[in-house]
Amino acid sequence: MALVGLSDAVNARLLVALSGGADSVALLRALLELGYTCIAAHCNFHLRGDESMRDEQFVRNLCQSLGVELHVKDFDVMAYKREHKSASTEMACRNLRYDWFQALSRQLNCRRVVVAHHADDNVETFFINLLRGTGISGLVGMSQDSRESRVARPMLQVTRQQVLDYLAEVNQDYVTDSTNLENDYNRNRLRNVVLPTIDKQFDQARLRITDTMNHLNDEKALLDYLVGRFGDEVGSYDEGSDIWCFRKDDLCRAPQPGMALYALIRHMGFNRVQCDQAMQASVGSKFTTWSHALIVERDVIVVQGNTSVSEPGDKQVDFVLDWTQAVAIGGELNVITHNPPFDRAMVDGRLKVAFNNDILRCKHVLLRHWQQGDRFRPYGMKGSKLLSDLFVDLRLSTEQKKAVWLLEADGEIVWVLGHRAAQAYVVDPGSTDYVLLKYLC
Repeated sequence: MALVGLSDAVNARLLVALSGGADSVALLRALLELGYTCIAAHCNFHLRGDESMRDEQFVRNLCQSLGVELHVKDFDVMAYKREHKSASTEMACRNLRYDWFQALSRQLNCRRVVVAHHADDNVETFFINLLRGTGISGLVGMSQDSRESRVARPMLQVTRQQVLDYLAEVNQDYVTDSTNLENDYNRNRLRNVVLPTIDKQFDQARLRITDTMNHLNDEKALLDYLVGRFGDEVGSYDEGSDIWCFRKDDLCRAPQPGMALYALIRHMGFNRVQCDQAMQASVGSKFTTWSHALIVERDVIVVQGNTSVSEPGDKQVDFVLDWTQAVAIGGELNVITHNPPFDRAMVDGRLKVAFNNDILRCKHVLLRHWQQGDRFRPYGMKGSKLLSDLFVDLRLSTEQKKAVWLLEADGEIVWVLGHRAAQAYVVDPGSTDYVLLKYLC
């Protein structure tokens, strides 16, 4: 089983994420066989009762038999969700896991955090991003080695079957997470239903998809290089003030000016719709992300760090919602348009909301901050309510009020993100014609 991407860590310490499942057990065994110095880290989220304790005991026994130093941490996922208002147990576990891995790796002076994602996981990621709607950045899948986050995935060219073959070869057992066999999540449905069907119909489908992702990665690297050179030609950067200025005339020489601008500033959180609109917008128009602001001037487009939130009553920013991709606004707003029959239990009105597909026909859907006099119609209530009164009810501080995001559709506030949904675009039980929005803050 060939591992790649760790050539600079041969004599360094590696922190290996060890769940006890086949993938992570194979990773640990292979790294030890290759002579790497490994420290194992196991997370117990206590979400599967006796099975969680079984996994922990298996990992303890394995590390003892291999002579590997082990660190185990217990997590209270529900407490984390209450504190952080996380909409997803899966996301809460991910945040807890990676935060601990990063802290532990620094504490133990490890060169990398090594995780066991393999080629089949990457194919699943490809399809998840494809079905959400994405560009080349989403289709390249997971990165093999992120020096910035110090996370390495040396098994991305290894298939699940190769993992199982290797474990059989070294006579190594492992544990199985029973929730992986359930089809409650998109990834599990892809893993258990969709991809096996594709495998039956198309020979070596996963290998060909992996080849495609590798080609896209190469093309993205070239594109990033060319975009960097293009940025130097059409704009200038003042490091002292952290301001970019892009000349409109030069941007307009590109085949797709909005796409060209998007390629230059998407890492700041701007989406394609904003960039297209910025190229057509009138002087003085302003667009923001949680970290940057874009201002349209007569001959240039200025992008600068967005260090403050407008006071109520100031000219507000239009942050246009693109229904085809996630949006970064401090947290992350995920847009899901492929859904099972609607059930009220799927939403909570705060971090998870749903609207019928009529909202997709709105001409102006945007995210913005509160302005004095804003009103909305809370779900389950008759009539409208001042947002300032809602904020009093919620006991929000002045700074918290400024940070709240509102979703507005054709002039009507339909959601106070993280707090209340409005009585608008209501979804009928059993309907499949709706949009599900999840806010991960």
